[in-house]
Amino acid sequence: MAETGTTAAGAQGPRKAQSGPVVFRGGGFRPADHRGIGLLVLIMLIGVVELGTRQGWISPLTLPRPSDVFQTLVEFTQSGQLVLNLAPSISRLIIGSALGIAAGIGVGLLIGLFSVIRAGLVPVVAAIFPIPKIALLPLFVIWFGIDEGSKYALIAFGTFTPTVVATYGAVDNVDRTLIRMGQSFGLSWISIVRKIVLPGAMPGILSGLRISLAIGIILLVAAEMLGAEYGIGAYILQAGALYDLERLFAGVLILSVLGILVNAGVSLVEKRLLRWRV
Repeated sequence: MAETGTTAAGAQGPRKAQSGPVVFRGGGFRPADHRGIGLLVLIMLIGVVELGTRQGWISPLTLPRPSDVFQTLVEFTQSGQLVLNLAPSISRLIIGSALGIAAGIGVGLLIGLFSVIRAGLVPVVAAIFPIPKIALLPLFVIWFGIDEGSKYALIAFGTFTPTVVATYGAVDNVDRTLIRMGQSFGLSWISIVRKIVLPGAMPGILSGLRISLAIGIILLVAAEMLGAEYGIGAYILQAGALYDLERLFAGVLILSVLGILVNAGVSLVEKRLLRWRV
């Protein structure tokens, strides 16, 4: 009897372990929210650098004091130079990225939905994707001039190719069982694309959007370092030429904040478009 009871208890044990709910989020396990830890680590790193520069452990020719960088940023803002340099940078990033991402999503959808277009364009995309886009800046200057046109073109071209790859890859990853189910219910091709393919591909497209916008910020700085009077890239170039580390790191900090804001914007779009995934 004791052996039977032990066996029964052992048999019930796994059932109890498996009976608990497993919470999912977006097809994966729900991550714990520890936002404060990231902020704490950042503050600790800044504190270490501040202490190291004040105590002489870190040479001022290597890293400036974070307090001096913050003071430079405050003066940069109060003088009105922040708006003067940030406004054209944001304008270039928005226009160039919008052109590149819109074209990339369109081409990526065509590649994902039509095999003939896939056969013709995938080799072309594979050929131009590895090309360093910064190396093409002189060519864009020749084609579009040294003004805004070349900057828009560089950012658009740089965001175009990763968006194409992310989009048609997302379309390929849509569950084919859902498509067959839609066909069995007699849905038209347009309805299947609109109700099944696009929602299923949207997570992959938005993930690619984060990468494309990050590349756009990198190319923005490169474009502004050539022939731009105002812009964060031009500001960083001027600071580097004068070996003014405080101004240089202030410009880098502005770019970091811009990247965080762009990522937060994509997250908001993701929450609105992917409510069904929660």
